[in-house]
Amino acid sequence: MTDVRDTDMMGAEVLDESLWKIRMRLLWRSFKRNWALFSQSKMGVVGVVIVGFFGFLAILHPILMATAWKGQEAIYDPVIGADSVIVEKTVVTEVTDPSTEMSFTEAMITGEFFPEEGMIIEVPIAPAPPNAKHLLGTDPFGRDIFSQLMFGARAAFILGVIAATSAVVLATVVGSVAAYYGGWMDTWLMRQADLILLLPLLPLLIVIGSFWEIGLWQLGILIGILSGLGATAIILKSQALSVKVKPFNDAARVAGGGNRHIIVRHIIPNVLPLSFLFMMFEVTGAIFLEATLSFFGLLSIPMSWGIMINTSHTQGYTLFGLRAWWLLFPAGLAVTLFAAGFFLIGRAMDVVVNPRLRTR
Repeated sequence: MTDVRDTDMMGAEVLDESLWKIRMRLLWRSFKRNWALFSQSKMGVVGVVIVGFFGFLAILHPILMATAWKGQEAIYDPVIGADSVIVEKTVVTEVTDPSTEMSFTEAMITGEFFPEEGMIIEVPIAPAPPNAKHLLGTDPFGRDIFSQLMFGARAAFILGVIAATSAVVLATVVGSVAAYYGGWMDTWLMRQADLILLLPLLPLLIVIGSFWEIGLWQLGILIGILSGLGATAIILKSQALSVKVKPFNDAARVAGGGNRHIIVRHIIPNVLPLSFLFMMFEVTGAIFLEATLSFFGLLSIPMSWGIMINTSHTQGYTLFGLRAWWLLFPAGLAVTLFAAGFFLIGRAMDVVVNPRLRTR
């Protein structure tokens, strides 16, 4: 004879499984609808392509280190690797092409005490321009620029995810709580946000970096806290206020839902679309801040795009112009494109989040 409790448990399990399938089906339908709206924006598609390209570089680096560059860490390691590219130069009386010719004085400096005109001398150079072995050349210390660029992409993604996630989580919670409770809670949280807005973010981080050692994780959390408790919290509070007055909150309260239930199950989920939009912009700000702080030498991280620019600057190649373009352009262009990619994605997501923009 079948136990009634066993039958009830089996029925509950079937119901839970059905609900799970329904939720997944609704999520998938919502994703397809939002992607159709997002893909209508050419800016968004371009942003996805740019971010995807840097994601490919970030994944490619450990693969190359484990396959094509395996056993050559002394050459291709982005931090400690070094390689002297050998260039053949001809000794001439008057140098017209410094890349292939050298004077008698330069020949004597290399160790050839009795140079003759027309003599070919092998000279190790660093930084070296792009060649078959180093696709983007080497820096003043002989390190591979392409390897550094790929390693920097991974650092940029890590920083962006940490900063954006922590900022949006804090801002969403603070904005929702302030909007729901109002009163002294709202006043306290918003005055705290105003105080953070009064502090200039970059100079504050420079001061903190001067006194304490800041790594990638610490920088991401710092940016997240300062951004999440500041302007982003104020903007998301405005969105939460419009959600607070919706009828479904009153229905949940009548059904016995407490304050935490209403905030977690009704207000925050309706604020999240706008939160994801601001997450894209937080990544952009975090990348620029990291590049600036690395340029000043205030971060304790092994390698990043900002450190690449800092190395070129401290070694005296900033004012070389196009003569040493591979030292500045790859890293500078990477910072600009990576930040622009997330900015374009954010602009396209605005169409998904804001229905009024869809009729344009």
